[in-house]
Amino acid sequence: MFGNILKTLLKEKHISQSELANKIGYSQRAVSKWVNNQTEPTETAIKKCAKFFDVSADYLLGLEDESGSKINIE
Repeated sequence: MFGNILKTLLKEKHISQSELANKIGYSQRAVSKWVNNQTEPTETAIKKCAKFFDVSADYLLGLEDESGSKINIE
């Protein structure tokens, strides 16, 4: 879920994986692994991505929509 949302945000904001990596202090390889759902980011990485994109961590994790409403996961 995180990887798909991150991929969408990168496209919408016209930001490359390398640019994001440089801005949040991670390697491009780490960002690539998140985008491709190969690894899960740490809590710190999620927080940095949320701050960078000005979204909530819950949004990045697929727990709420863009308006901030909680998504019912069953």
